[in-house]
Amino acid sequence: MASRVSNPVDRISLPYGTWPSPITAALVAGATISLSDVQADGTDIYWIEGRPAEGGRRVLVRWRDGVTRDMVPAPFDVGTRVHEYGGGAYTVAAGRIVFSNRTDGSVWLIDGDAAPRPLGGMENLRFADFALGLGGRFVFCVREDHNTDGEAIAAIVVFDCGPDADPTDNGGTPLVMGPDFLSSPRPSPDGRFMAWVEWDHPNMPWDATRLRVASLLQEGTDMPRPAAPWTLAGDDGTPRSVIEPRWEADGHLLASSDISGWWNLYRFDVATTAPAKPVAPMKAEIGLPQWVFGLRSYCPLPDGAILAIAISDGQNRAVILRDGAASPVDLHFPAQCPVALSNGTLAWLDTPPDDAAAVLTGTPGQPPQVLRRAISLPMSAVDISHAQALHFPLPEGATGTGHAFFYPPASARCHAPTDSLPPLVVMAHGGPTGRANPAFSFKVQWWTSRGFAVVDVNYGGSTGFGRPYRQRLEREWGIVDIDDCIAACRHLISQGLVDPKRIVIRGSSAGGLTVLGALARSDLFAAGTSLYGVTDLRALAQETHKFESRYLDSLIGPYPQDEDTYIARSPLQQAADIHVPVLFLHGLDDKVVPPAQADEMASALRQRGIACAQYEFAGEGHGFRKEETVRRALELELDFYRQVLGLPTQDDGEHVVLRTA
Repeated sequence: MASRVSNPVDRISLPYGTWPSPITAALVAGATISLSDVQADGTDIYWIEGRPAEGGRRVLVRWRDGVTRDMVPAPFDVGTRVHEYGGGAYTVAAGRIVFSNRTDGSVWLIDGDAAPRPLGGMENLRFADFALGLGGRFVFCVREDHNTDGEAIAAIVVFDCGPDADPTDNGGTPLVMGPDFLSSPRPSPDGRFMAWVEWDHPNMPWDATRLRVASLLQEGTDMPRPAAPWTLAGDDGTPRSVIEPRWEADGHLLASSDISGWWNLYRFDVATTAPAKPVAPMKAEIGLPQWVFGLRSYCPLPDGAILAIAISDGQNRAVILRDGAASPVDLHFPAQCPVALSNGTLAWLDTPPDDAAAVLTGTPGQPPQVLRRAISLPMSAVDISHAQALHFPLPEGATGTGHAFFYPPASARCHAPTDSLPPLVVMAHGGPTGRANPAFSFKVQWWTSRGFAVVDVNYGGSTGFGRPYRQRLEREWGIVDIDDCIAACRHLISQGLVDPKRIVIRGSSAGGLTVLGALARSDLFAAGTSLYGVTDLRALAQETHKFESRYLDSLIGPYPQDEDTYIARSPLQQAADIHVPVLFLHGLDDKVVPPAQADEMASALRQRGIACAQYEFAGEGHGFRKEETVRRALELELDFYRQVLGLPTQDDGEHVVLRTA
């Protein structure tokens, strides 16, 4: 928890947006590590740390008997670029670790405390979603082959982890090929079966997938091979997303399906192929859009129960599923489902609303032990703004309710003059199937601690509200998302919570398109920031990577048949309707949204006399990792808003240069 260090009575009066903040750019960019992918092996706990001070290098860390140790030396970077977004970069079982080195895509093995040794890898091959099986002798994973003039080719492959395996020019032995996309290769505990998920263009994994299984044939130390596979779900003509297969100890297979309108768990008997049985039906999501590999929404427990994270109203809650019912579990604020240790305790990544993320271990209802915290917050609890769930009326013609989280300004040192209202920062998340959530985040507190209000909008398409809410964005990207952001602003204005003349909007990736479209469609906004955002939908359809190359079919329509819609929805074609300043921040190595998109949009605005600023960052892809980049991007954006809102700017530091030519 943040320390309590200040008496609110002693606060000084300063205008909103000008408050001094304990959250500095150096604190966010260099002193704060990222934490992800908590796993357990026996009583050992593992996680990945992203370290901006080391150029964003990701390090695999182990906690054992109170001692924390880095498992990979520099320059190893535990990560993968499969689907460009990665995830699922390591696995561990019985003291054996397999991981991908992001720099060259190679696969490595660590036995116990030995130094890493190579298992395989070849030029232009990428690997992810590892699973050890058959006594730990073999590792199964997804391979993405970029040695082609066309789209990358997906496969499930297996590597031999034995001491005599030759890593030279070893791309793994293919087991499954053919579908456009493959994920989640999961051998059963007894080695008899392997389950996996597959899907084809134009579907995304949250649209329609197939859950497949095959018998594994293996003799002695020979490589395993699958027999003829069969489909457990997804081949009956009803589009559904089936994700996250996991085996129970008794041989049943679990997976999450959204056939009911919510991702819920189902149990499959692979031996008889009897109809799947729902585990505990509920109007909550046990599952997330599979943008990255290795997501974990549930965990089978040794006693036959299932621990899960259920998402409703955009918020996580831990539940135990047993005998067809769900019971709440007191586990603080887990970001993903905890993992079970062999001693009966749990480990998880905790993301509370009032402190930085941390790796915790403990048991339900008891104070957990902190193993690693992203940073120790140098601020008072009064400095932290807490999310307020916001439900607002949707625009005329839309049914249902809009969802967002509202954060009022917060400071232990300052308050605003009476009868003044704070400027508002509107956040449009990426994805666009992502979601805003109430966990502590510097991207929010950076603004609220300086006297800005923030609204983080879960516009139509967001996760955590069921499949129908996600489907609100089908063929409506660039309309529904913008309408919902505008509706959230109008609701806050009607409630007297923000200054209607000082509203800015920011968004990254898909959220960048929302930002620029909102500036063109509404006069509510004084300025906007696009972080590696989409500006030209036709170019995106033609140039983006394989994983998203047909995503726009569902968001906009098939291309080129619906080319006119692509043109109309592209911010590049709406430049004449934008009349306020825009800041563009983009990585030069971005393969998802190429930097040319920002170049063309900035040029189009300047030709029309609209002031904008554009900053590019070498060595950065789709999202910023390096300390210098994160620090500079934060400072530039703050300076930009203070300029356009007429607030005092800092005397030192870099100032945004707005140009019209």
